[in-house]
Amino acid sequence: RSTFDVAVVGAGIVGLASARELLLRHPALRFVVLEKETELARHQSGHNSGVIHSGIYYTPGSLKAKLCVQGAALCYEYCDQKGIPYKQCGKLIVAVEQDEIPRLKALYERGLQNNVRDLKLIGAKEIKAKEPFCRGLMALDSPYTGIVNYRQVALSYAEDFKEAGGTILTDFEVTNMEMAKESSSESEDGLKYPVIVRNSKGEEISCQYVVTCAGLHSDRLSEISGCSPEPRIVPFRGDYLVLKPEKCYMVKGNIYPVPNPRFPFLGFHFTPRMDGSVWLGPNAVLAFKREGYRLLDFSPTDFLDAVLYSGLWKLVLRNLSYGLGEMYRACFVSAQVKQLQRFIPEVTVNDIVRGPSGVRAQALDSDGNLVDDFVFDGGSGDIGSRILHVRNAPSPAATSSLAIARMIADEVKQRFEL
Repeated sequence: RSTFDVAVVGAGIVGLASARELLLRHPALRFVVLEKETELARHQSGHNSGVIHSGIYYTPGSLKAKLCVQGAALCYEYCDQKGIPYKQCGKLIVAVEQDEIPRLKALYERGLQNNVRDLKLIGAKEIKAKEPFCRGLMALDSPYTGIVNYRQVALSYAEDFKEAGGTILTDFEVTNMEMAKESSSESEDGLKYPVIVRNSKGEEISCQYVVTCAGLHSDRLSEISGCSPEPRIVPFRGDYLVLKPEKCYMVKGNIYPVPNPRFPFLGFHFTPRMDGSVWLGPNAVLAFKREGYRLLDFSPTDFLDAVLYSGLWKLVLRNLSYGLGEMYRACFVSAQVKQLQRFIPEVTVNDIVRGPSGVRAQALDSDGNLVDDFVFDGGSGDIGSRILHVRNAPSPAATSSLAIARMIADEVKQRFEL
């Protein structure tokens, strides 16, 4: 059995950034990353919009706001150091109706409170100058927003980690965590590395402490370790459309709607990609499998976990019309195009094709509230006191990954006295 000082479970962008930061701070300790897939960054880290967010939307004083603003600066700096390509193409949050303007102005004030760089409000003429095909009455201009391939960033974190002496074990699906039995604790290893982490094939490693960054499975890993199952993860699939290559000239930067606080998700937006393509969307519909990227993907366990959770039904009943609209738009491309035409009227059904999908690990509490901020917790007892769970790391977690990693490393040092 291999022994390590700290095991990080989950090789997404947050897990890899955290493992890297921990090892850079504690080079004398042995670290391992455990990943259930055969490849790294396979799920949320490899199925996202690729936007480097600037920190406009988030509640002032929240972890989201603080970590996003710090994380964006660190992300650009890291990409410059490593030669990872990115584009600082900017973002316009566009008001197309009069009643959206007060919300846009409030968003501008929020962005200023969050110390977002270079924000300004612009009028219809300036919108046209920046995005010739976009119509709007007023927009919030965020030139600091960019795009990058986050899977490439995550794989670079993994290389840093391995070069510093870290170990990555793939095809290692954690199914059990327990304290070493008394008989084995008589040995020196049993005393020093008392936590046994076992996978689905019966293989195991021993360690002193565990950090979980399990995204779509964060609630299950918490339960496995004897910690709280709340907040629960309910998966929402987001389907993108893609502009045909010959139509990509219509979009230069990110074009976003003004968020409506009555609805739980952001709405359709235009997102340029590093490969030159332009993604449109996404919608948000309940996924019947936690890693179900296709319409017909289904897992009985995941489905029952979601539909038997009272928190989901409370959310659904509060947002019934919105949810039915999302389901309708998921089935009919023309309904999605109508949303897009509010901003770029020239876009037609003939200009687009169906694109990729992602699954968002949405944390929900038992009252049906979306858990909007990052959640870090541990537990009690022999195992719980040796574990730090990253329970909820929603967007902008990829943007914030290096800032989150610093916070996790601080928390690990404090909790475990490394």
